[in-house]
Amino acid sequence: MAYDRPGGDGLVLGVPKAAFRPSPVFLGLVALFAVSGVLTWNGYGSVRFNVFLFVVSGWLVSLCLHEYAHAVVAYRAGDRDIAHRGYLTLNPLKYTHPLLSIVLPVVVVLLGGIGLPGGAVWVDRHAIPGRLRHTLVSLAGPATNVLFTLVLVAAVRLGTQSDGPVEFWAGVALLAFLQLTASVLNLLPVPGLDGGNMIQPWLNPQWRKMYDLFAPYGFILLFALLWNPRIGGWFFDAVFAVGDLLGLPSWLYATGLELIRFWR
Repeated sequence: MAYDRPGGDGLVLGVPKAAFRPSPVFLGLVALFAVSGVLTWNGYGSVRFNVFLFVVSGWLVSLCLHEYAHAVVAYRAGDRDIAHRGYLTLNPLKYTHPLLSIVLPVVVVLLGGIGLPGGAVWVDRHAIPGRLRHTLVSLAGPATNVLFTLVLVAAVRLGTQSDGPVEFWAGVALLAFLQLTASVLNLLPVPGLDGGNMIQPWLNPQWRKMYDLFAPYGFILLFALLWNPRIGGWFFDAVFAVGDLLGLPSWLYATGLELIRFWR
């Protein structure tokens, strides 16, 4: 990520190397994802609970990587203090709003099957020069979701053509669908969300002032838009259409959504 300063003082551009090491919390999530995937594949224990752990831990890992992408691009763009705030360790407990960034997205996944974006890392915009850099910082997270979507869809398409338990591939398909919904939601030009933050630097002062006024209420605005039957219908029609275009079997991720609700 960066080079040591001369002298071997254990710093990277003035920041302790520990600020760049993956946290035990993140590594634990990765381990849980891997173990639950193995258990699901081999059919050990409760398959439904294994799929639940597989999908939830996988989703949390992707949330960490989404926010890490924002943080690392911001660091490269000029916000060196973001490393001191702990955002480059992939530790979700360091996020500005753990409730909005971890708990709420997981609840929405379980109840609605939607990959809800969450505001997490605080970026010092004053330390980053140039409008393009600001846009790239905001784009980094959604770009990560798009990449995950493509990789998971490819895995599903290849995996379902070979042997393997349908429960495992249902979990992978659901993770792909969650990444797809997160990609679309994060790219919507809603104030306060990544899509809106991508265009905010390019607005004229009058529009930017209005944008900043609504930005703190971006989540509420997003829920209001999705709650509207017409707008919500357009959103899901678009997501389903893109999923079909990519070749993601709708019956398979629907099966995954049913499996993770193990309490039923």
